[in-house]
Amino acid sequence: GKSESTPSRSRQGRHGRTPVAMDLSAGPNILELYQKPVNITTYDTKWIPTSARFVVLGSYARATGCLQIYSLDTENEGVKLNTELEKKAAFKCGTFGASSLRERHLATGNFEGYLQLWDLQRPEKPLMDVKAHTSIVNAIDGAGGQRSGYGPPELVTGGRDGCVRVWDVRQKDAPVAIFEPAEGVKARDCWSVAFGNSFNDEERCVLAGYDNGDVKMFDLRTGTVRSEHNVRNGVCSVEFDRKEIAMNKFVVTCLESAFTVFDARTQHPAKGFSSVTEKVPVSATVWGAKHLPQNREVSMVLGGDGTLMLYKYQYPDQRVVKDKDGVKMGVAGTMNLVNSKNVSTQPISSWDWSPDKEGLAVCGSFDQTVRVVCVTRLNTL
Repeated sequence: GKSESTPSRSRQGRHGRTPVAMDLSAGPNILELYQKPVNITTYDTKWIPTSARFVVLGSYARATGCLQIYSLDTENEGVKLNTELEKKAAFKCGTFGASSLRERHLATGNFEGYLQLWDLQRPEKPLMDVKAHTSIVNAIDGAGGQRSGYGPPELVTGGRDGCVRVWDVRQKDAPVAIFEPAEGVKARDCWSVAFGNSFNDEERCVLAGYDNGDVKMFDLRTGTVRSEHNVRNGVCSVEFDRKEIAMNKFVVTCLESAFTVFDARTQHPAKGFSSVTEKVPVSATVWGAKHLPQNREVSMVLGGDGTLMLYKYQYPDQRVVKDKDGVKMGVAGTMNLVNSKNVSTQPISSWDWSPDKEGLAVCGSFDQTVRVVCVTRLNTL
């Protein structure tokens, strides 16, 4: 049609009609591919690596644990339930990060404080079953298992008891590192943990976020606290943009409509890492920010009102400046909102990008629905 050669062709459809608003931008769109109602409260969703299957972890109404495995099935309404298992305690979190792509063992944390490791081919009995925390395991992350990882296969757990513990999956009885409140100090609820800086076989760090706004970075090589910041609001999630590189930046999301990006390349001896705080366009808790595996500058930010917000980080012209004493300081960049879509009336409690197919994701929400989402045209960013 004639419209193909007009200067504004990106705004027009093939036959000269202006398409629906969603297609007006030439950038990425957030599309809901499939919705699957579930009869549980979902707390975590994870793709099984190198597969078209995903795991949903959560709780039945009777407070027992539910582990479901779904596969993408274009014939059968898009998503098919393959396996459903009920366990004694509700599941809170899970990760495949400490497992090889051949084994694909799932590590989980539950409401009774147990860290467990499951072979999804034979999930009747856990391969590892250890009391990791005195009460609920709020968060878990894994490192060292995947093809690009360095260092030992380790898990980190954060609990309501205020402790952060690191576990080697080859030594199942005791943690290899413990970071806990000093004696006489009131324990703060640890809401989130993440590995990073794992760029060789010796270096590895853990980020931990707490309910009082503390963000601590623990150095596993030296066993010390490498940095401490307070973002003045409960920390719902922490994540490095990449685990297996020398730390570049990390994102901290908070209760009251805000998240903060820290430039982790340069640490000032007094001021620590420089940061930028972004207010999201919705009045809600920011449940998480998940970096796209294929592009670390792109992340999906999860809103407590059910809104998905796609952001892209822009580096500053200069990432390092010197203070008046000639000491190097980092400079944070800016986060730009690319697109957003409201998919639920309830919080988006979990999000996992497919490690294999760019733009494909699975997310859970407290509206008892699991969604498979596709973000298109990410290559334009």
